Amino acid sequence: MSKNKLILNAVLAGMLSVMAVSTASAATDTYTQTKYPIILVHGFASSDQVLGFSTFYNIPDELKKGGAKVYAAKLSGFNSDEVRGEELIKYLDNLRATSGYEKFNLIGNSQGGLTTRYVAAVRPDLVASVTTGHTPHQGAAPADLIKAVLPEGSPLRPIVAGVINTFASLMGGKADALAALGQLSSSGAAEFTERYPQGKPATACGEGEEVVDAVRYYSFGGVGVATNLLDPTDLSAQAASLTYLGKPNDGIVGQCSSHWGTVLRDDYFWNHFDSVNQTFGLRSMFSSNPVTVYRAHANRLKNLGL
Repeated sequence: MSKNKLILNAVLAGMLSVMAVSTASAATDTYTQTKYPIILVHGFASSDQVLGFSTFYNIPDELKKGGAKVYAAKLSGFNSDEVRGEELIKYLDNLRATSGYEKFNLIGNSQGGLTTRYVAAVRPDLVASVTTGHTPHQGAAPADLIKAVLPEGSPLRPIVAGVINTFASLMGGKADALAALGQLSSSGAAEFTERYPQGKPATACGEGEEVVDAVRYYSFGGVGVATNLLDPTDLSAQAASLTYLGKPNDGIVGQCSSHWGTVLRDDYFWNHFDSVNQTFGLRSMFSSNPVTVYRAHANRLKNLGL
């Protein structure tokens, strides 16, 4: 055999070896293999998918690669968290009945975090953990502004609500835009927390109990606003951010408002949309990768036996 053929065979053998190792590694990857399935819960004016892609862009697939069972709930995009929460309970009960799962790890983005809190409060038997990302637990300044512009009794309220509800009906599910916006305001959030206080921080910008009724509570948030000039959602985040008058926020939710249970981190350089890896993963090149953060959290839950 010529020297050239020997070299070629050695190279091919090396490539096949690397491919075999990579394939075996992928097949045995259990980094995100939690005991209980992960349920991703979308927020206000959203759904389980956007333009045919997961709202949590690329996150479910990467979690699954590490062994996690992942589901994305589709709830009403414009309604109160009691209504959305009952929809989520029905979804979880069906999953339990058809697949035999005992409990679930709920991860809610934005208003989805409030929805998961409701479920954990009224049906703790269904929930192993609640993780809220960029959730307005103390309300959101943009919602306060809308409430001020459209106060009770304003003739514009039913008109605006009608337009939003009509749009929402095209997305499916029940629609009550005013109920949703009211609950996302500071006063609405306070009333919601009074009813469902599990995991509430001891101080305005502190942490709450990690375990309540055998459910673990975690939260994270960010303080980025304009994070990528190519991302069209940055314009929305910048406009809404003005309502915070310079206080740290992600364009929609204030830094301290994102706190609930054990705070994993509240200063990611993400805006509200970056927190679910939108739009199509565009964000600051200097920021943490949301996919990596979700994977690390799944591994945390796995190590806790959840």
